[in-house]
Amino acid sequence: MPYSYADSKLKIFSLNSNLPLAQEIANLMGVELGKSSVKHFSDGEIQINIEESIRGCDVFIVQSTSQPVNEHLMELLIMIDAVKRASAKTVNVVIPYYGYARQDRKAKARGPITAKLVANLLETAGATRVIMLDLHAPQIQGFFDILIDHLLAVKLLSDYFNTKNFPEGDVVVVSPDHGGVTRARKMAEFLKAPIAIIDKRRPKPNVAEVMNIVGNVEGKTCILIDDIIDTAGTITIGADALMENGAKEVYACCSHPVLSGPAIERIQNSVIKELVVTNTIQLPEEKMIPKITQLSVAPLMAEAISRIYENKSVSTLFD
Repeated sequence: MPYSYADSKLKIFSLNSNLPLAQEIANLMGVELGKSSVKHFSDGEIQINIEESIRGCDVFIVQSTSQPVNEHLMELLIMIDAVKRASAKTVNVVIPYYGYARQDRKAKARGPITAKLVANLLETAGATRVIMLDLHAPQIQGFFDILIDHLLAVKLLSDYFNTKNFPEGDVVVVSPDHGGVTRARKMAEFLKAPIAIIDKRRPKPNVAEVMNIVGNVEGKTCILIDDIIDTAGTITIGADALMENGAKEVYACCSHPVLSGPAIERIQNSVIKELVVTNTIQLPEEKMIPKITQLSVAPLMAEAISRIYENKSVSTLFD
C-alpha cells in the first residue's frame, strides 16, 4: 500500500496519547510527522505550539482519548483550536479510541450524556471531520453534526484468527453480552462460524455476573469478542463460564485494550489462551504479557486518511 504525500498539503500531527501509532501512520503515508510541542505550566495548564506552517493544509491530528483521559482530551481540544487559528484548510481528528463512549445515554435519573458532551466540545473547538474506530455505541455518530467516519477492526481481528487454520466447524464466536451480538455476528461471517451469547447481568459498574450460555460451545474453540476490555472482569468470567460449559479452549479479542486496575493480573491467571488486541491504545511494556498479541490499525487508518485526502470513497473501509 504505497503512498507518497511528501510534497502535498497533507499534514499529520500527533499528541501524547499514542505517538507510535501516529508515527506508523505517517511512515505509511510517506510523510514526516508535523512539528509541534506540548508543554505544561507549573499549575498543570497545557500549552501547544505548532512549529511549522499549515496554512491551507489538510491537517490530521492523531489522538486517542485514553488514560489519562481528561488530559488527552484537553490536549486534543487545544490542538484543534491551534490548527484552526493557523489557517488550516480542514481539521480532521483521528481518534482511534473515543473516551467517554460508554456514557452514551442517561443510565439513571439526573445523569449526564458525556459522549454527547465530548462531541459538542470537538465541534466547538473547530474539528471539521472525525475518524474513529469501533465506537462502544455506533449511534454516537449521531451526536455529531460534522462528518464522521466510523471504521471497524473486526476484519483485522478475524484475519488474524484465520491464520491459525482452525479445523472446519471447530470455532464458535462468542459475544460476552447481548449488546455485542452485532459485532460477534460480523466476525462469525468472516470466520464462517456460528455464534453464542453469554447472558449476564451487571449489578454495578465493572462487576459482571454470568447467567448462562446461549448456544452450543461444547468441544469448541471459542473466540470471545468485545470492543473494550477495561478491568477484564467480564471477559475472564465469561471465559470461565465457557470452559465450565465444555469449551475446548478460549481465545479473546478486543479493539481497545484499556486494561486498567487488575486487568493484567486477571488475564494472566485466566483460562484465556491468547488475548488479541489492537494498538488504538498504547500499552506500556509492563502490560505486554506473553498472552497478549497486539495488531496494528495503522494501515486501516492510513488508507482512510488517503481516501479522505484524495476525495475517494471511504465506504469500502466500513466493511
